[in-house]
Amino acid sequence: MKRVLTRGAHVVLDTLLPPTCAACGTEVMTEGAFCGTCFQTAHRIVSPCCHRCGVPLENEGLGGTQNCCAACHAHPPLWRSARAAFVYDAWSRRLILPLKYSDHTENAAVLARQMASAGEDLLRNATVVVPVPLYRARLWKRRYNQAALMAQGISRLAGLPCVVDALQRIRSTKALARLSAGEREREMEHAVRVRKGCGTRVHGQAVLLVDDVLTTGSTATACTVALMKAGAASVDILVAARTGRVDEQNPRFVQE
Repeated sequence: MKRVLTRGAHVVLDTLLPPTCAACGTEVMTEGAFCGTCFQTAHRIVSPCCHRCGVPLENEGLGGTQNCCAACHAHPPLWRSARAAFVYDAWSRRLILPLKYSDHTENAAVLARQMASAGEDLLRNATVVVPVPLYRARLWKRRYNQAALMAQGISRLAGLPCVVDALQRIRSTKALARLSAGEREREMEHAVRVRKGCGTRVHGQAVLLVDDVLTTGSTATACTVALMKAGAASVDILVAARTGRVDEQNPRFVQE
């Protein structure tokens, strides 16, 4: 009876408030779906991509036998593997930025489904999901952590525990978007730690670290360092979007 009533309530709601495409607002058949145009426009990251940083590769030859981009081959990141659902472009920003800055928290569930699909191989090996943290002042201002919302969605889909407060930003950091790779790295150094009392929940675990966007990897590196110091067995990265081509999106490997 409960299922029948729930199904009936959904039918009524869909009639009164038809589901819309999360990216453009066009009416769609089911909640969380993309319209035909957005489905075709979305730049999903699929194979071939670098298994270390998640960057899309133009062809399989660029990844070599290790399926790894040249930048990661020369300077391997501290984490084990990374995956992203989309390229970070004008289209994906229409999902991510409203979630991050405009209270469109419903986009977290949409992105979580796409991320779980993109990171299916990572989820098979993970034992716990952890979001990248916000500094307390920024969290108070925004009222929610978008990475935590996506992490909770992914944990439900995968049936894995999620420790939303495992990591803690211990000081405020500048906005990283306008900083160079070196400046980002210096800004994030010693800015993240495992929260007191949460060490036992990550010790020995295969951690899946969740965030919205992966660019230079400075934030992911700071989180990985903290988790490994706390005894995590491994750290993999799963994000909603990854910035573009290898030469454009790996500025952490460019000497200043």
